[in-house]
Amino acid sequence: MVLQYESPVRVYKYPFELVMAAYERRFPTCVLIPVFIGSEILSEWQSPDGSQKITERRCQIHVDAPYLLKKLVGVDYVFFHQKNDLNLKNRTLDIEVKNESFTNRITLMEKCRYYVHAENSEWTCYEQAASLEIHSFFGFESTIEKLAMKQYSQNVATGKEVIEHFIKELKNEGVTFIAPWKPSEKQEEEVDEKAKVANGGSITLMNEVTSDLSAKLNDSCRLKRQGSISPTGTCDNQLTLEADYIKRYLGDLTPLQESKLVQLKKSFVHSHKGKLPSDSTLLRFLRARDFNLEKARDLLSHSLIWRKKHNVDQILSDYQMPQVISEYFPGGWHHYDKDSRPLYILRLGQTDVKGLLKSVGENGLLKLAMHVCEEGLKLTEEATRVSGLPVTTWSLLIDLEGLNMRHYWRPGIRALLHIIEIVEANYPETLGHVLIVRAPRVFPILWTIISTFIDERTRTKFLLYGGNDYQEEGGLADYIDPSIVPDFLGGPCETKIREGGHIPKSLYLPESELEKEGVIMGENSIYSSFSLHRGQVFEVVIRIKDVGTVITWDFDVMRQDVVFTIYRISKEIDLKDGPASSPGSEQKSIIDRSWKEGEDYEKVENSFVCHDGESVQGSHVTQFVAVYILQWKYAQIVSQLSHEGSGDCPRSSSSHKAQIMYFYELLHSADYRGSMTSLQSAQSGFSALSTRSAVSHAPSR
Repeated sequence: MVLQYESPVRVYKYPFELVMAAYERRFPTCVLIPVFIGSEILSEWQSPDGSQKITERRCQIHVDAPYLLKKLVGVDYVFFHQKNDLNLKNRTLDIEVKNESFTNRITLMEKCRYYVHAENSEWTCYEQAASLEIHSFFGFESTIEKLAMKQYSQNVATGKEVIEHFIKELKNEGVTFIAPWKPSEKQEEEVDEKAKVANGGSITLMNEVTSDLSAKLNDSCRLKRQGSISPTGTCDNQLTLEADYIKRYLGDLTPLQESKLVQLKKSFVHSHKGKLPSDSTLLRFLRARDFNLEKARDLLSHSLIWRKKHNVDQILSDYQMPQVISEYFPGGWHHYDKDSRPLYILRLGQTDVKGLLKSVGENGLLKLAMHVCEEGLKLTEEATRVSGLPVTTWSLLIDLEGLNMRHYWRPGIRALLHIIEIVEANYPETLGHVLIVRAPRVFPILWTIISTFIDERTRTKFLLYGGNDYQEEGGLADYIDPSIVPDFLGGPCETKIREGGHIPKSLYLPESELEKEGVIMGENSIYSSFSLHRGQVFEVVIRIKDVGTVITWDFDVMRQDVVFTIYRISKEIDLKDGPASSPGSEQKSIIDRSWKEGEDYEKVENSFVCHDGESVQGSHVTQFVAVYILQWKYAQIVSQLSHEGSGDCPRSSSSHKAQIMYFYELLHSADYRGSMTSLQSAQSGFSALSTRSAVSHAPSR
């Protein structure tokens, strides 16, 4: 395997000739580079006019390796061959280094280049690249690889400091300027005469044109810059990245991380057609794959195809927000956190999940999420320019006040998981902190479901506060300035974020469109349906084996009114889990009329009437290992409710049958309680939620 390393461009704000004078002081040895023991000149050559000089050296390097390895190979030093090609006319220095020791076991090649900055002739640039191929090394191949990576990082980190040190030394000696090389007058005359004779003056003319074009190019680049470093890197930003630019706009990276960024950019320059990803985008995908170059390239390539397919680059200008989103979606941007990150607030507890999904569909919610993510990227770029700091992520504040089991609507959860999957794949490493406040008791149940779909790196960014813990020490004030805490959280700052609330059914999409998306009923729908005539009941048998298991339910009353109740059976009976009777049959209750309430069965959730068109979600935490019954019966006058378990219902005044769509699920206590433990352990800054807060006891409607 060949390992590649490539550093970004280092910029010395000194003329090329002064940098070269400082560079020469590194030889024959340099106390600032401890591993560099010394060097000897093998050969030197200089052109007749003095414009070019080629020097070959043999360098002795201390083996910075474990004691055992040094004893095994039997050496404390290794030797490298260095060839320097200094061209004073072109103002370049090309350096090539390769190993002399262990050439049959490893091949190390390093190439470096000093040259004049394209936009400022008084500055000097430095590039460095290396490759390492390990053939075999006594079984220590991985150790050698780590040593090479360590050595490369040290060289990059100390190289600039060494040049700066010797330039300061030169200045202390009074050397602040070294004139660039120029040919003698006689040489200039000879060159001009030969050029005119050979080309009829065409060379001279071409030189003038080339010089003029170069000057215009440099002027054009300067106009694009507002300071010494441009947000686009360098003038020729298709291939190069400047180290100072990386630090200013992308943040502090290790030399190896910088190397991966440079390599990833060059690979897309050479292979990608169309608009290139921004440097911050490249860095985000590298971070998402722990700077594994191949994995990052693969992830980004798929994302670019996805963006093109869905025309994502135009979403900020083309997106038309649906009326229901603009009026009922309780989310929006709100100032910046203490790290200058844009802050997005989502009042999830006030969101009518079912209403949103039935109004805009899953595709509509996905487009909204994409629009928010694109806005976030744009705002981070603006924050970087305004704050003077590298801002590459935005923060999310989620208010869960009002969250209950109505939010545990299965199509809504399914849509949310699909959106999370797409965002994770195409917007990795865009979130700074995810601050969750006023988490209710049902939150661990929801977290159990969605957490497994969130990348592990992203999960570590979640900070959870239950109740009013966010107002205490270690709460929101650690991340958000108190002056911008929203008014609905007790702060002084008004927000433009909508209240949310129930979405009128008049804004729902036609059922035919909803069915296509699987929101109501479809080929892959998880919902079942049944009908009830007068005097009939429909029951689902659930056998609970572990105390603390949560029964969750979600049903829509499509026609007429029904009464819903939950029972626990104390008697020993042989029943199979699932529906106790089939729609259309003579449906009677499992609970016999001869049974006594309190002895043979108990009502664990009070009966309540569910009207035509209502959606009902809820949960119950089981307290016994027993058989539980979910029961629906044709509506009866509330004042006449009696013998609920008998299935003997008074006749309704209507002869039409009732129709219900339902879904239920069991959540085992070990799962959702464990999720809260893992969530809290992800960050030491989490406020503690007691185990009592991990359950919900009341149904919600």
